[in-house]
Amino acid sequence: MAQSARQRHRGPDWSGVYADPCALLVHERLAIVGVSSGAQPLRSADGALALAVNGEIYNHRELRAATGRRYAYQTDSDCEVINALYRKHGSDFLGALNGIFAFALWDREARRYLVARDPIGVCPLYTGRDAAGRFYVASEMKALAGVCRDIAVFPPGHYLDSRIGRPVRYWNPSWRDHEATRGVRVAPRALRAGLEGAVRRQLMSEVPYGVLLSGGLDSSLVAACAARFSARRLQSFAIGLAGSPDLSAARVAARAIGTTHHELCFTVEEGLDALPEVIRHIESYDVTSVRASTPMFLMARTIKAMGIKMVLSGEGSDEMFGGYLYFHRAPSARAFHEETVRKIEALHLYDCNRANKAMAAWGVEARVPFLDLEFLDLAMSMDAEQKRAGPGRMEKALLREAFAGALPDAILWRQKEQFSDGVGYGWIDSLKAHAERTISHRELAAAAKRFPFNPPATKEALLYRRLFAEAFPAECCARTVPGGPSIACSSAAAIAWDPAFAAAADPSGRAVDVHRARVTSAQELVA
Repeated sequence: MAQSARQRHRGPDWSGVYADPCALLVHERLAIVGVSSGAQPLRSADGALALAVNGEIYNHRELRAATGRRYAYQTDSDCEVINALYRKHGSDFLGALNGIFAFALWDREARRYLVARDPIGVCPLYTGRDAAGRFYVASEMKALAGVCRDIAVFPPGHYLDSRIGRPVRYWNPSWRDHEATRGVRVAPRALRAGLEGAVRRQLMSEVPYGVLLSGGLDSSLVAACAARFSARRLQSFAIGLAGSPDLSAARVAARAIGTTHHELCFTVEEGLDALPEVIRHIESYDVTSVRASTPMFLMARTIKAMGIKMVLSGEGSDEMFGGYLYFHRAPSARAFHEETVRKIEALHLYDCNRANKAMAAWGVEARVPFLDLEFLDLAMSMDAEQKRAGPGRMEKALLREAFAGALPDAILWRQKEQFSDGVGYGWIDSLKAHAERTISHRELAAAAKRFPFNPPATKEALLYRRLFAEAFPAECCARTVPGGPSIACSSAAAIAWDPAFAAAADPSGRAVDVHRARVTSAQELVA
């Protein structure tokens, strides 16, 4: 219980416990679906199955209808279909789930456990073993730190069956191979309908919800779709430094979409003060993650204070459609597609980790419609030539064209801004200046000796690494965080696309300057 309490912020509504001589499951609940009856761990009628799960199963009604004759459901929880499917299929059912999830299921009669994570890794999951060899699973690393000798990120799209003893990949989409996508075209109308369907599925909620609205293309499209299908007036939230690009653009988008809009201004001092808590919550020292997580963390506090428990967010679109500016330099459709696959498979270490944990720090669930599995299959099945940017063609042009008329042109054709840039360019500059004041040249010169794994190369990176080490001193914790060279959030492989990339000193999106905005900026439109 004490270990689980370290992640109680994720589920402040209720704590549930299951214990027998061979297994202990503790669940911290954030009640969104099946509020009155879905307390966990979820038990089968005969008491033999116990399930602790974080997430949402968006197709649970169809799955429940298909299993209801053979399984006696005990709750209205969307997640109870996992027990029903396990009872019928053993571990061979995970491909039927469309949702975000991380779970541990205990079968008392068979003395068998099943652990699994959703295909993209939207929901975090860690595993570890203590000195006695006991196996642990937790949504956040902090619940295992200091107890487990070894801690690892559980891979997305895998399950661990105790009868097998190692993670097994269950998610193998054909589009991972570029050859499977060659010549495949998706009509703009189908793309639009696919995203609208994804948003509609993910509005599944019995509690107040809202949307994160930065004023960029992705969050604005999600907000526009949500406003169309929401049964109540939609609440939207934007954050930035005073005068930031995102606040101006979000104002334009909210007015056009018709949301009840909440504009949150933060100061550099508030952001700097929050850094230790941000790093402790997101469990990462990755530079771009910390930069973007801080305003999101501050925004989540206000969202929770307003009684909102779930928000829709725009993560995933840039990875699927090549929205980062460095994609303009992709030398071929194959290179473009392979980079999108690399980016999607790393999302659980970057944007999904950030969005989930920065929101969960205040008991808010972030959902990501772009990563809905039906829409993901649709968007990734097409030939990358249809997505490629280049001279006269803006990044994500296909997506923008699909939603012509849904948003003002100043938003629909707004150039890509990474979140940490859009909240105000002064934010990144202030972080660098703070690190320059805080870290000496001598400390930076000794950084590789102090931190031989993923040694920080800049004062800003060293600042974050030191704060991480204060919260998580064990090296096994540091090894859960990715590293390596990057340009504007690229993979290491994409740096070879342009010789200038190797010389870039900062991973920010501002490091790539490929075009001017195609239409009047949102700031000018407001003025």
